[in-house]
Amino acid sequence: MSESRDRRGDVVYQGHRAARSCSSAPVVERDHVVRARIAEGLLRSSRVAIILAMPTLDDVYWKFGYAAEAAQLLETELGNVLIRHGVVEEKLVNQSNPNRAADLFRQIDRHTLGQLITKLKAKNQSIANLEDVLARALDERNRLFHSFYRQHNFRRNSGEGRQRMLDDLESIHKTLLDAYKAVMLSSGVDLDKLSATELPTKHLPI
Repeated sequence: MSESRDRRGDVVYQGHRAARSCSSAPVVERDHVVRARIAEGLLRSSRVAIILAMPTLDDVYWKFGYAAEAAQLLETELGNVLIRHGVVEEKLVNQSNPNRAADLFRQIDRHTLGQLITKLKAKNQSIANLEDVLARALDERNRLFHSFYRQHNFRRNSGEGRQRMLDDLESIHKTLLDAYKAVMLSSGVDLDKLSATELPTKHLPI
């Protein structure tokens, strides 16, 4: 059987090119290609997963709860500031009067967010300086609790619609949280610099 080599260097027997021997280089190359294809497949799969992972109603309800918490934090802190003013005005710091203190608390506890803001603007210059921030927070708080689901209505029934609801809730949450942080800062507390380890963990029987 005659043997010759063509220009590529393959061994040719009687006019037929023989299969190359399995050297280590081609094996490594093939493994490299396989790994690359696997990686590409995983990447494509993750992209598909991201595209298909549309928000659910549970996601919307979860984010609504975050925004509602921020609204209550803002109302509570404004109430605390108004209570401090009332304690000073009623001279309750040095004179014990539990009944009057309880009345003061009950009166302030019945205030709406708008009423708290209005009263504090007349008593506290720091709060008055936050008028624009608090006005936006009041508008968003009222929209959250009184008309959010009515405004979005049937968007709840599609992935794209629920995403718009989530984006809206994120904006509302930020507005309320920014107002809360500003009020806290006016009282000398910078929440952005407060470590989580310093936060209280015990329940208060309020």
